[in-house]
Amino acid sequence: MDPFHNHPAHASSGFCLPASAAAPAIPNAEPPSLPPSSEMEESVFAVEKILNYSFKNKRLLEEALTHSSYTDSASYQRLEFLGDAALGLAVSCHVFLAYPQLDQGQLTLLRAANISTEKLARVAIRHGLYRFVRRNAASLDDKVTEFTDAIIHEDDPVAHGGSVKAPKILADIIESIAAAIYFDVNFDLQRLWVIFRGLLEPIVTLEDLQQQPQPVTKLFELCQKHRKEVDIIYWKKEAKHIASVLVDGEFIASGSSEQKEIAKLNAAKVALQKLSLSLASNVGLSDDMDIVDGSFEIEGAKQKLHELCGKRKWPKPSYKIEKETGPSHEKKFLCSVQIATIDGLLSMEGEEKMRIKDAENSAASLMIRAFQENHIA
Repeated sequence: MDPFHNHPAHASSGFCLPASAAAPAIPNAEPPSLPPSSEMEESVFAVEKILNYSFKNKRLLEEALTHSSYTDSASYQRLEFLGDAALGLAVSCHVFLAYPQLDQGQLTLLRAANISTEKLARVAIRHGLYRFVRRNAASLDDKVTEFTDAIIHEDDPVAHGGSVKAPKILADIIESIAAAIYFDVNFDLQRLWVIFRGLLEPIVTLEDLQQQPQPVTKLFELCQKHRKEVDIIYWKKEAKHIASVLVDGEFIASGSSEQKEIAKLNAAKVALQKLSLSLASNVGLSDDMDIVDGSFEIEGAKQKLHELCGKRKWPKPSYKIEKETGPSHEKKFLCSVQIATIDGLLSMEGEEKMRIKDAENSAASLMIRAFQENHIA
């Protein structure tokens, strides 16, 4: 249920400010009814169908779909300015009302996750919006194609940056379309959200952030909690950026990519996994675990891991099939196990097995082995 419609602070016309706090009035004029140009008619109607909204002034949407490289018409730059603010406010209101128990910091993280360049770029790709944009920039086409291909080949959706940096133009399109709607509904924030929310789905929730926290943010939070100093240093090797994570001056992990930000994300992800395992020793896991032998297979590993999580008040381990190989009569399964600890998501893949049950036990065995190797068990 959308909290926009079910909150005592909500009025039927939108959010109400005290008269003393009200900003200068926005001109209350209905947008003129204007058809699109013949050149953009097909694109405008196609995007209206995606939005399930028919513009009164279709020239607004036409402008929202025009990049600055196309010089024969006004570009979306002014609309992008408005859309950035309007979409940020709409999402802020949504998370504020949906999560009354969260503090300012958590609300900020939720808002950022839902309006980040990465999130909005993926929205544009999911709905195929780039093909409707007027532009004269082959380099942009190449970047969008590269980003699209990377998304298609991902095993699972990535919340905070995949192997290719999201092109800003894709996020700009989403913000510009949001602004066009906001203008067309006479700056009614509630109507903007009702129309636009479906395009943004799935909305990133608190549970999503807990399962896939922003790696760099989570890394700094984890180190701060344990009173450790974290630094990320960069250098280049030929065409690749390399980022290295240092904790209290000690090298922990590195990541590389042709984009600096992706290299930082990759390094943070690896560092988080290593630190989450090693720092977990501070909660005394060795007192909770049975002594097990050094083999890859630990009898009853799933049950041991389940009991361990229960004692530490962690959520129970979750398992999923990562890969299936072979013909139906000789199928093999590779499974992973995840544990959502307070310090981050622990994940481990097992070895291929003929039965799903055995593949899950293999993943649990290797998770326990990882605890042992980090002097936790």
